[in-house]
Amino acid sequence: MNRIVTAPNKVAARISLPASKSISNRALIINALSASPAPIENLSESDDTQTLLQALSSGQRYVNIGAAGTAMRFLTAYLAMQEGEWILTGSERMKERPIALLADTLNKLGAQIGYLEEKGYPPLRIVGREMEGGEASISGGVSSQYISALLMTGPLMRRGLRLKLRGQIVSQPYIRLTSELMRMQGVRVETEKPGLLSIAPQKYSPTAFRVESDWSAASYWYAIASLADEATIELAGLCADSWQGDAAVLDIYERLGVRSRFGDEGLVICGGGRVVERMEYDFCDVPDLAQTLVANCCFLGVRFRFGGLQSLRIKETDRLEALRSELAKLGYSIRLEGSTLEWNGDRCEPEPSPVIETYNDHRMAMAFAPAAFIRPEGIEIAEPEVVSKSYPAFWNDLALAGFSFD
Repeated sequence: MNRIVTAPNKVAARISLPASKSISNRALIINALSASPAPIENLSESDDTQTLLQALSSGQRYVNIGAAGTAMRFLTAYLAMQEGEWILTGSERMKERPIALLADTLNKLGAQIGYLEEKGYPPLRIVGREMEGGEASISGGVSSQYISALLMTGPLMRRGLRLKLRGQIVSQPYIRLTSELMRMQGVRVETEKPGLLSIAPQKYSPTAFRVESDWSAASYWYAIASLADEATIELAGLCADSWQGDAAVLDIYERLGVRSRFGDEGLVICGGGRVVERMEYDFCDVPDLAQTLVANCCFLGVRFRFGGLQSLRIKETDRLEALRSELAKLGYSIRLEGSTLEWNGDRCEPEPSPVIETYNDHRMAMAFAPAAFIRPEGIEIAEPEVVSKSYPAFWNDLALAGFSFD
């Protein structure tokens, strides 16, 4: 059932953001690889994390992870090291998302992974066993989740892992996040030189761990603060020294008039500052912020040229095409060239009663909800329940902030 979202003029709220699913998913895999798991506090309630938790605890040999891309990548590497045989599959969209770079690299390191349907794509048949490890190389320009999956399993390979990352490396903060979480749980990842990582054979020694709030989720509140007539929003649980790459949203949104300050219990953001006329930004390190910024800049009338978006092609949907299509419904004509999106203020005829399609993509729903500020009659969002993938309480939190729904 669709949802029509209507925005208030002023926003004053205290929001308890969800726990980071990026941290939660990595913590679950590291715990599962350890002989002595440690408690994980404040685990994400997102669909992705709960799907991974279920897969790790069910003991079933047939594992369907639905649309959970992180679970697919991490479980491919994890199951390859576990004695037994598994079928790992997912939704129809998941079967269109490539896995060959990871699976083929694991096979070269001693895994036994085969393709049951189209070569290079799920579903996978995995025969788990101890892996030899050693040297391997992988493109750094497709998905950091492949690299994180290899790193987390690397210390348990017989010879450890020496991993060369070829070409441009996307989403580097996620690789640093993985390395830092491994360090916190007793394993060192050495950087021999840029693009060359090595892990000696070693064991995890997990300690009790609390997951911090999600900076990706904070981005939607930054968008709201930038568009409201007045906004003061407290976001609980965020850390000033976070390893999450999406903490970059704090600096990015200074250009869109949002001021930030840390208090005793989290972050307070306020809108109403000076907004730039044009933005240029490379999202190579923070692709999950791209949809929010693309839509937000259009709503503010800020022209832009955004690059580093190549990984958006293989997400829950082709996010670049989805952005172009849905923004056209609202009268914005954005241009797509390769992995670059550009908007020079060009307008097209908007649809009289647009419905924003979400393409089973949580970030489409949340990135377009702030369009309610530019449409007094509200914005209609299809399949609003998709937000459960990363931020299950999103609509409830909007209601707390004064939004209304039909």
